[in-house]
Amino acid sequence: MRLVEQAHTGPGPEELRRLKEAAREGPDPAATRRQHDKGKLTAYERIELLLDEDSFTEIEQLRRHRATGFGMEAKRPHTDGVITGWGTVHGRTVFVYAHDFRIFGGALGEAHAEKIHKLMDMAAAAGAPLVSLNDGAGARIQEGVTALAGYGGIFQRNTRNSGVIPQISVMLGPSAGGSAYSPALTDFVFMVRRTSQMFITGPDVVQAVTGERVTHDGLGGADVHAATSGVAHFVHDDEETCLDDVRYLLSHLPQNNRELPPRLAGGDPADRATPVLADLVPNDPTRAYDMRAVIREIADDGEDFEIHAAWAPNIVCTLVRLDGHVTGIVANQPMAMAGALDIHASEKAARFVQMCDSFSIPLVTLVDVPGFLPGISQEHDGIIRHGAKLLYAYCNATVPRISLILRKAYGGAYIVMDSRSVGADLAFAWPSNEIAVMGAEGAANVIFRRQIAESDDPEATWARLVKEYKQELMHPYYAAERGLVDDVIDPAQTRSVLIRSLAMLRAKHADLPSRKHGNPPL
Repeated sequence: MRLVEQAHTGPGPEELRRLKEAAREGPDPAATRRQHDKGKLTAYERIELLLDEDSFTEIEQLRRHRATGFGMEAKRPHTDGVITGWGTVHGRTVFVYAHDFRIFGGALGEAHAEKIHKLMDMAAAAGAPLVSLNDGAGARIQEGVTALAGYGGIFQRNTRNSGVIPQISVMLGPSAGGSAYSPALTDFVFMVRRTSQMFITGPDVVQAVTGERVTHDGLGGADVHAATSGVAHFVHDDEETCLDDVRYLLSHLPQNNRELPPRLAGGDPADRATPVLADLVPNDPTRAYDMRAVIREIADDGEDFEIHAAWAPNIVCTLVRLDGHVTGIVANQPMAMAGALDIHASEKAARFVQMCDSFSIPLVTLVDVPGFLPGISQEHDGIIRHGAKLLYAYCNATVPRISLILRKAYGGAYIVMDSRSVGADLAFAWPSNEIAVMGAEGAANVIFRRQIAESDDPEATWARLVKEYKQELMHPYYAAERGLVDDVIDPAQTRSVLIRSLAMLRAKHADLPSRKHGNPPL
C-alpha cells in the first residue's frame, strides 16, 4: 500500500497541463508584446498558420538546457527556445521547427540543436517534408563551441536529406553567421520584408572592416536576397501571406523522392485549344513579349507559381499543373535582355531543373533564346562555368523532358535549353521557329564578308544573302527534316500536345551510370 501511495505523490495531470501552458505562453508576457510590436508572430502562432487546424503534435516541449556559468543556471525555460513537432498541411504530414525569439533571442544552444537534430531525423525516417521557421540570433554565445557544433549537425542533416525530402526555410527574423547556412542548403527560402534579414557578417562588422555603412535591410533584407543575391526564392509583405504560400508550395511537392507530386484534378479540359498563343508571340524575332502570358495560357486554369521571380528575370522558372499533374516550366523571357542566358539565369534554371528532377516533377522548356549574353564581365566572371551548370542539370535529369521552340533558338544556348541532343525526350517547334548557329544577319556578315565588301551595292547584296541564308538554313521545317525536332505543331494545339506527351512519358524509367556522384561545375 505504501508503494502505491508513493507512486502518486509526483506531479499530476493538472501540474503537467500548467507546465505546458507556461511553456507555450513564454517566459514573460512582455516578450510576447515586444514580438507583436515588431509586426512578428510568436513561434506557436506561426505553426498554427502553417499547419492544418488542431493537427500539431509537439515533442520535447519540456526540454531545458544544461549549461552553467554566465547566469545560465538561473535561466532554464522549457522548450529551450525552439518548438518542434509535426502536423499536416492539406492532410499530409509535415515536420516543423520554429525558433522562439522570446527565449534567448532564438539563439541556438546544445539542447536546442539536439531537438532540431531529432526532428530532422524523424522527418527523414517518415519520408515527409521539413519546414523551419527561422527567427534566431545565431549561436548561443554562453554555450561556446557546443552551440557551434549544433549547427554542424544541422548542416550535415540538411545535406543528407537533400533530394530525399523537401526542405523549406522560412525566414521570419534575423539570421546571421552560421544560422544563414542551413537555409542556403535547403530547397526553398521564403523571406518577409522589413522583419527578416540574412547575412554572414552584420552591418557593424562590415563597417569596421571595410568602412562601408549599410543598414540591416540594405545588407541582407528580403528584397536584396530576392533580386540581387538570389538567396531567397520568395518574398512577402507579411507573415500570414508568406505562410499561406508555403502551404501552396507544399501542395505541389511530393512527400519524398519516392513519390510523385499530388495530382489535383480541375475543370480545365486537357484538349483545350490555345489559339491566342499565335497572337501573344510576335513573328518578328526582335519584338519582345511576356513569356508569363504564354505559360498561363498553357497551364491549368491559368495558374502558375513562379520561383525566383525577382532574380535573373531573363528566364522564368515556375510550377504549373497540366491536366492536374505538377510540371516545372523553364522559359526564356524576351522582356528582359531579349531572353539571353547570362550567369544568373543559368544558375537559376540549373537549380530549378535539379530540384524538379529530385522530386519527380517533369520538365517543359519553352525556348526563345538569342544566345548567351556577350560581354567582358560575363566572360571574366565565368559564364562558361556557370552556363555549364544548366547544361549539366539538364543532361543529368531523368524525369520526362519536353522542349518547345516558340521562335528563335540560336547557338550554344539552343543546345543548353534542353535540346534533343542533350537528352530531351521530345522536341517540338512552332512554325515560326528559327534554329541556327546565329541570326541570319550575323551569319551573313561572317560567311559572306568578302563577297559583300567586293559588291557594287553592299547593302543590297547583304540583304539578298540574308534572305538566302534564311531560306536555306533557317526555314521552319529545316530542323524537322533532320530529326532535330519531333514535330512542328500548331500553337493552338500546344496545351493538348504537351499533356498527351507527358501522359505517355509518365512511366519513363531512366538509369544513370553507377557512380558515387557526378562532379558538376559548381
